[in-house]
Amino acid sequence: MTSISGPVVVLLTVLQWAGRGLPSPVRPICDPRVLDRFIMEARDTETALRGCKAGCGVTGTFVVPLTNVDFVVWETKDTEQQALEVQSGMSLFGQALGAVRESVSRVAVQILIDNNKSNIHSLGQVLRSLHIQDLPLPPAPAVGDLVTRKVSSLSELLHVHTNFLRGKVRLLLTNAPACQQNST
Repeated sequence: MTSISGPVVVLLTVLQWAGRGLPSPVRPICDPRVLDRFIMEARDTETALRGCKAGCGVTGTFVVPLTNVDFVVWETKDTEQQALEVQSGMSLFGQALGAVRESVSRVAVQILIDNNKSNIHSLGQVLRSLHIQDLPLPPAPAVGDLVTRKVSSLSELLHVHTNFLRGKVRLLLTNAPACQQNST
């Protein structure tokens, strides 16, 4: 029997709820608890793998998005620009986690990485459900540019991933036009 991870269950429940046409004061996909679940799983993976050395076999460096947010600059961007920044970041995390997945030997670590990759895909589905379409991503940014940085450990990669979800992804989803329509 195949096990389904927490956010996938939440997403399936939300889709079932919406499919039944049940009235809801807020679109279930706009419910912050959905993103909270993704953040909790990312943080749990970060905690579980913090000291992972033997069997992880992670070597090399990974390009990740910056997680700091200048709120003045962020608010001057339109939703499409914000979405592009979030989607570019999620793409970088997907690539980095894919590389990690290929290099680790412990099955337990592979499962945790697979779950995080699945969550990135699910977040893409959430964005599409909010009418934030997949945008053509710009070419991979050069390391040392103003929007990325390098990390060289699995724990650092997972920490940056968790912060990205807490910051830019949360800001984008919180202010998504489809969610704002329901709060007026």
